[in-house]
Amino acid sequence: MTLAPDPLDTLLASARAEAWSMAETLRALHGLLPVRGDPRDAAELLTLLRMLYRIGRHDLPLARLFEGHVDALQIIGRYDDQAESVLATAADGGLFGVWNAAIPDEPLRVAGTRLEGGKSFASGSGILSHALAGADTPEGHRLVLIDLAASAPEIDRDWWNVVGMERSQTHVVRWHGADSASFRTIGAPGDYAREPYFSGGALRFVACHAGGVAALFDHVRAHLVATGRTGDPHQLGRLADLYGAADAAAAAVRSTAGHWGEAGFIERVAAARLAVAAAAERALLLAQQAVGLSGMFVAHPLSAAMTDLMVYLRQPAPDAQRMRVGTAAVDAVLVPTL
Repeated sequence: MTLAPDPLDTLLASARAEAWSMAETLRALHGLLPVRGDPRDAAELLTLLRMLYRIGRHDLPLARLFEGHVDALQIIGRYDDQAESVLATAADGGLFGVWNAAIPDEPLRVAGTRLEGGKSFASGSGILSHALAGADTPEGHRLVLIDLAASAPEIDRDWWNVVGMERSQTHVVRWHGADSASFRTIGAPGDYAREPYFSGGALRFVACHAGGVAALFDHVRAHLVATGRTGDPHQLGRLADLYGAADAAAAAVRSTAGHWGEAGFIERVAAARLAVAAAAERALLLAQQAVGLSGMFVAHPLSAAMTDLMVYLRQPAPDAQRMRVGTAAVDAVLVPTL
């Protein structure tokens, strides 16, 4: 029996073979999104995470932007009374993202009827059509949905000078008096950080990270096969350890997803983040040892896979996650079991 081609595999292969732009690929991926809005149960969450994992295994910058698109649409669906209109815009090709990192001394704010200030780490700058960003307003810190075509920000592209994730187009953006017709507030003050969505939502990017770990395994295996080194016992040992790291990362995400909606879920997400980061650091070392200098050449596929993962892993506040897990262990919220 011949199996039907997998739509996601077909899409990703076509995007690579035909050199689609990032925007084209993101629009096509939206059409395959299995969950519109917040997952209703653990099964829906796992289906979404598996899609993000597979995209991350293929292309981490693409996964970063698509995860942001999913995040924005979930937030809008949760808090916006015009969510249906926004979802229709996304279905028509609109690309969304969440820009929340502040620029020191230049906070984004609504001043009268104008938008002033900016954001750093604004992934998808120049690619997205709409950005969801936290802004200081007279009512407090609120989310604003910005039409980037109607009020294109000033983009500082010189700032994003890093060894990986260049294609995520993560820049500093600023507005200097954007007109009120180009943005509107969403939800109530404090909605962005409401739990369990804020901390629990981190599991989406952790799934992307786990996909990045699996990509290291894929590239090392392909390199050893292509170079005829699969008979080397030391290389077989490294590949075995790489498999273990990739499998552990995927298992941490899968297991955590099964606790969606339960007490202790956000603590489990923090634990998964730590577990996947540890697996990734181990996998990065093993990949370098297995492939050696060849993997440092820009033309080698392992090079981008390593540097993209190294950058993407640097999510904020890792020590806070460790403290959250430790506290949950003290309180018996997290207890090891099989």
